[in-house]
Amino acid sequence: MRLFKLTMLLFVGLLLSAQQVWATQITVSKNGDITSVQAGIDQAQPGDTVFVKAGRYVEYNIQIDKRITLLGEDNAIIDGDEQGFVVVVKADSTVIKDIEVHNSKAGFMDDYAGIVVEEANNVHIENVKMVNNFFGIYLAKSEGTIVKGNHIIASRQRETNSGNGIHLWYTKDVEITNNYVSGHRDGLYFEFVEGAFIAGNESENNIRYGIHFMYSDNCRYERNTFRDNGGGVAVMYTSNVEIVNNHFADNWGSSAYGMLLKEINRSIVTGNTFTNNSVGLYMEASSRNKVKDNAFEQNGWAVKLMANSTNNTFTENNFIANSFEVSTNSRMNYSNNFDHNYWSQYEGYDLDRDGVGDVPHRPVRLFSILVEKQPQSLLLLRSLLIDLLDAAEKFMPVLTPETLIDSKPQMEPVL
Repeated sequence: MRLFKLTMLLFVGLLLSAQQVWATQITVSKNGDITSVQAGIDQAQPGDTVFVKAGRYVEYNIQIDKRITLLGEDNAIIDGDEQGFVVVVKADSTVIKDIEVHNSKAGFMDDYAGIVVEEANNVHIENVKMVNNFFGIYLAKSEGTIVKGNHIIASRQRETNSGNGIHLWYTKDVEITNNYVSGHRDGLYFEFVEGAFIAGNESENNIRYGIHFMYSDNCRYERNTFRDNGGGVAVMYTSNVEIVNNHFADNWGSSAYGMLLKEINRSIVTGNTFTNNSVGLYMEASSRNKVKDNAFEQNGWAVKLMANSTNNTFTENNFIANSFEVSTNSRMNYSNNFDHNYWSQYEGYDLDRDGVGDVPHRPVRLFSILVEKQPQSLLLLRSLLIDLLDAAEKFMPVLTPETLIDSKPQMEPVL
């Protein structure tokens, strides 16, 4: 019996070794024997590498239906000529690396994309330059895919004729790291995604959101930058999300914000910076979230907390030089708690020198309530009348939520 097992192990080892030996490289070049990328893929065996030499290859609907590595030389470009999908991956463990993919067809009827991964697992897409595709990279019903270090750009002007840079639908355990995305509808879009890890990406100048995800639980987002997008970042209908050490900046406009949380529960927002946004953080119908160790600086509104949000905690955050620190739309506050934050507009004192203000801080100005109800009144922001109203409201709150206070404001920044 023992001899039989040893024989089988040896046989399997020989098979694996033979497979590695048999793996070959097929070269595609403009002046070689194989001049078409699809022809190179068709001739490849599972495990082979298809190497594309420099040049522009006008092809579309390229099908990868076996496990290969598609590798490009510098300036190797597959150009879809706006005729259809450019590359369609349907094989597990496919690798696409160091190549350029240009000009897919545009259209929502078929969700055209530069690279589509459809019902294939453990696919690896790295260092690919995507130019002027409708959707850049589109993952559907796949698991374990890695999308790393890609440069994805487009120059669309309207939502109606633009797809997303990186689009995930019904995927699981995906890593999206160190990509640059610009000029699409949403930089990154996730729907029905589970267990994704998104880190080190830069998403800017997109028409709608830097990142937009819905129904995507148990994901972690860290060290990403979302800058100058139409609406910042939107996080909707999701639970157990970790949003850590990201930078939300320059999302500026009448309906723009750094990050929108809508019906988000039991999640963590920590270590982020919100700088120069119309609204830093907008929360609606969200509950039991922890907002800690974040910096809100030079925003129009640092936080807009709608009254239908409950049981959220804001601790040890910095609120510096915002026009409005916190705004809400009701006198009611349902167990949202502010504690140990630093407020640059705090006017209290610290007689016992313990670093904590001796009187509570009320971050909600009466004027912010008025602006919420009558946006045109924002024209009075710097007027003496508004300052007098705010001062009176601090002593005798009538319209602002009486319990929405920080009872232990910090005298110095906490970060």
